[in-house]
Amino acid sequence: MTTAKRDFTLQLLTDAGISAGMRVLDVGCGSGDVTFMLSKLITDTGEVIGIDHDRNALNIANERKVTSSKQAQPTFIQSGLLDLPESVGTFDAIVGRRVLMYQADTVAAVIKLAKHLRPDGVMIFQEHDTTMAPASVDSFELHRKAQSWIQQMIALEGADLHIGFNLHSILTNAGLNVESVRAECIVQTPDVAYNLGYIVKACLPRIIALGVATPEEIDIGTLHQRLDDERNASKSIYIGDVIFGAWARKPVI
Repeated sequence: MTTAKRDFTLQLLTDAGISAGMRVLDVGCGSGDVTFMLSKLITDTGEVIGIDHDRNALNIANERKVTSSKQAQPTFIQSGLLDLPESVGTFDAIVGRRVLMYQADTVAAVIKLAKHLRPDGVMIFQEHDTTMAPASVDSFELHRKAQSWIQQMIALEGADLHIGFNLHSILTNAGLNVESVRAECIVQTPDVAYNLGYIVKACLPRIIALGVATPEEIDIGTLHQRLDDERNASKSIYIGDVIFGAWARKPVI
């Protein structure tokens, strides 16, 4: 019996067939969390490229590189999702996490990316969806308020809050053959928390700039402890987010 926590992203990539020797593109890679996960899966026999428009994030990603004989050394390129240079070539797999939700035309974005996907190659996306969350039996007033700050922020930034339910149709309308769609709730218990307070802290400048909440309302210095106190007092569980994952293949013509 194992007590190890299963990582949703890692399981998604593994089940979709990411393996040794593949050439993989990570779109919207940020500071490289998924890119480095991919580099271990494809080993030193494969190749992984991460792209992002944010130069600062890419600088962090490059600083995280380590020399290992057992994993691929990632290459990071500054590029938007829709203006990927032809020189990057084609890939066995294209992966994105929390990327499609920010695209104005998701189908067009997938079609554009699919040009860099080899026939029978796999397209994998992980997106968060608020259609069924937050959910709880008890009120969890502070948890819901903190979650709403994040949701309002990304909505004002133009994101699709219901992208998970749209994944199948997006991939299908882009001409790909969907093989699987799955979802998993993020459950917080009195003794096991999600990083909600940390996420609010990371997003604080954007939340304030967009007028979603004031620093006084958030009180970031005490937020994490207040969230813990609320769960401990409730003795119940809180579901604040739902993760969707899907993969689809490019037809062999």
